[in-house]
Order: sequence, then C-alpha cells, then structure tokens
Amino acid sequence: MKNTQRKAALSSQESRETMRIELIAPSIYNGKKIGKGFLYPPMSLLTIAALTPPQHSVSITDENIAEIDFDKDVDLVGISAMTASAPRAYEVAKRFRERGVKVVLGGIHPSLMPEEASQFADAVAIGEAEGIWGHILYDAGNGGLDRFYKSDTYPPASTIPAPRYDLLPRNSYWIKNMVQTTRGCPFNCNFCSVTRFFGGKFRTRPVKDVIEQVRSLKSKFVGFVDDNIIGNIKYANELLTALVKERIYWAGQSSVNVVRNLSLLKLLRKSGCKGLFIGFESVSDKSLREAGKSHNKAREYKEAIKILHDHGIAVEGAFIFGFDSDDKSVFDQTVDFCFASGIDLVQFSLLTPFPGTRLFEKLDRENRILTYNWSKYNMSNVLFQPRQMSPEELYEGWSEAYKQFYGGLPILKRLLTTLGKRTFLATLPLLVLNLTYRKRVYAKDGGYRGLHEDKITAPILSPYV
Repeated sequence: MKNTQRKAALSSQESRETMRIELIAPSIYNGKKIGKGFLYPPMSLLTIAALTPPQHSVSITDENIAEIDFDKDVDLVGISAMTASAPRAYEVAKRFRERGVKVVLGGIHPSLMPEEASQFADAVAIGEAEGIWGHILYDAGNGGLDRFYKSDTYPPASTIPAPRYDLLPRNSYWIKNMVQTTRGCPFNCNFCSVTRFFGGKFRTRPVKDVIEQVRSLKSKFVGFVDDNIIGNIKYANELLTALVKERIYWAGQSSVNVVRNLSLLKLLRKSGCKGLFIGFESVSDKSLREAGKSHNKAREYKEAIKILHDHGIAVEGAFIFGFDSDDKSVFDQTVDFCFASGIDLVQFSLLTPFPGTRLFEKLDRENRILTYNWSKYNMSNVLFQPRQMSPEELYEGWSEAYKQFYGGLPILKRLLTTLGKRTFLATLPLLVLNLTYRKRVYAKDGGYRGLHEDKITAPILSPYV
C-alpha cells in the first residue's frame, strides 16, 4: 500500500508536503577546514538538491568551508559521508535528532556500512540518490521514514541532473564548475570502492545533456569529475568531438592507457584538455598486480607522461605506498621516477583499507588492521601492519617523499622546464598548485600530520562496529 501511495504522490507534486531541507557535507578533518586548492564542491549534495522538487526549500552547508548552524529551522537534514567524515557525520546527525529533526544519512560510507549508519539516523540512503530521493521525501513529509532506502538497479546516467551550483557561496572553491559524464568502473581495483558503489559498467550521460550543462556554466574552464573520462572509448570520442566546438579548457581523470590511442589523444588536445589526474599507483609491476591493476605497466609510465606533455597536457600522478610488495626502497624509487619523468604534480597516499573493498576484507581477515577509527581513513595515516616495514617506517617514508618532491629547488626546476615548452599563463596554475602542496607538506605543525591527532594510529576498535 505504501509503495502505491508513493507512486501516486510522486506523480503529483501538489500532494507532497512542503519541507525545509538542509543538506550537509561534514568536515573530513574533525571540524577543521581545508585549503581551497584541495577542496571541491560537494557534488552529491548539489545533485540531490537538483533532484528536489521546487516546492521544497533547500540549503547546503559544506563544513569544510563553513560552520553548521545546528539551530537552523529545518524539517529534514540529509548528510553525505565518506569514510573519513563518518564519525563527524554521526555527531552532526545526533545533534539534529536531539532537536527532533529527521535525519537521512547517505554517501559511500553509509551505503557500504548501512547497519552502522542506521544507529545515528532516521533513515539510510544506500547507493545513488536518483532512484530513491523522491521516495524519501514522500515518506518524510507523510509521517515516517523507512530504515533503509535502496534502488533495485543502478539508475541510468541520463537521470543525473545538472548540479545546483546556485546554492554554493561565492568564491569558496578554486574550481567550482564541475561536470559528471559517467558513472561506474569495470576495473574493481582491490583498494577502491568505486565499483562496489557505482557498479562495474560505465553508464554514460547523453552528450547533449553534458554540453548543455557546460554551456550553462558560462566558464572558460571546467573540471570533469569522472573516475576515468576515457573509460568508454566510443562515448569519449563523441563527447570530446562535441567539446571541440565549445572552445573551453578542462581537466579531468583518466587511466594511463589513454596514450595508446592516437586519435583520442588528438581529440583530447583539440577539445581543450590541459591536465589529467592519473592513478599510476606504483612503479612496481608486482604491486600493481597485487592492487588488481595489472592493466597498468610501470615500464610505460615515463613515455606516457612524455606523450601527454607533447600534446600540451599536464599530468598529476597518484602513487600509493604500503602494498605488501613494498619495502623501504619504494620511496626512493618512486621519487626518482617522478623527477626523471618530468611529471608536473604528484599525490602520494598511504594505502587505506576502505570498508567494502577487497583490501579491507584481506587485512581484516589477517588481523593486520590497527584501527577502525574511521576518522583516520583519509589516506594520510598508517592503518594496518605493513608486510615489509614498520608502521613508523611507512609513515616517515611517505612524508619524506612528499618533502623531496615539493622541495623548493625541485619545484623551481620543474617550472623552468615547463616554461621552456609552454606559455607563462599555462605554467601559472602549475606554480600555484605546486606551492599549495608545498605549503601543506612543510607546514609548521607537520603538514599532513598536523591534520590529525597523532602520527601512527593506535589499535582502537571502532565504537560503531
């Protein structure tokens, strides 16, 4: 009976109650703010706001840039949480519920740990919002919420609406104009939860919808948030061909095998691509196989970066330390490669066993996880017992690698090399990003370490599981 009522109500906006809805992105670092260079708009909340019928009033608070008003007069609070922000999300939910406000928890962590999340909310949204948000609003406005909401299928990417950027405060993010074109990933790397959350197939938005959104932004620069914008080659060709006519500049994420397709590379350049974030993950083929990313070939990395540079595309590479195949030599090997390859930017991460991944299941089974305190799960803490070094050695090696790459002289050399190949205006963003990384790494309080309470996490059991 309830589903019948929902369907009837969802087809008639007049039959739904009007609500004041507050959507919240909790702080990743326990209430501490993040520098603009490392912060992007909360896309999931902007999408949910766009899915909300116009008779409801919607506001958004990103706690990473602004304080939460716990006394705000609202009827429903929706909170989206990643693993690192889950404990803070639970605190926020508790405070609103103490006032009698209904709270819905969603996002990747509650979706993968729904029983845990349900202890702190009136309802848990499992998976993507497009298939369930309307049902949640109907139930919230008509007397009660179910404990869990989950779509039976992955919603078509054609149902993804243009985000409600008008709800964001001005000048809060360096890159505000973000666009999503696909969801899903077939690679299912053992440390990544994207496939578990979004599915193992690429779902693509209609190109005309993407182009309409790009035009609506009225910006010369756009960031694409896809995990791999060239994952579906046929779709990528269609999208990039359409982007050529828009005369914009853009950056996004891609797999390294983009360099194996010459026609696609030419389209990337013609369409205005100026930068790609690429998950190289490791310079060791053994570690790549361990990660389930054997389609990456470490021996091809240096040439791949050169090819992208030849096409006018800057490269930010992601590398992970802590695989079982890694010993203490991995830090120098990785930094030496980064210097030799001329890569523009790097992100070094500590291997993190996110719940819902095969890595988490393996390390948990082997009793190697040191803490289940989710606030530490931000890729900047040692969370498990490494195989070939101590936790302290892993942390110090990671920290020192960052300091070496973002040292003053290496930054200067990189930028002088770039200036020899590109204009000053093309080099300026790389200067700003290099200096932003350097500021964080060399901060007086220890840089990344300063964002957390301690250097090595203690063996603490989560109070949530």
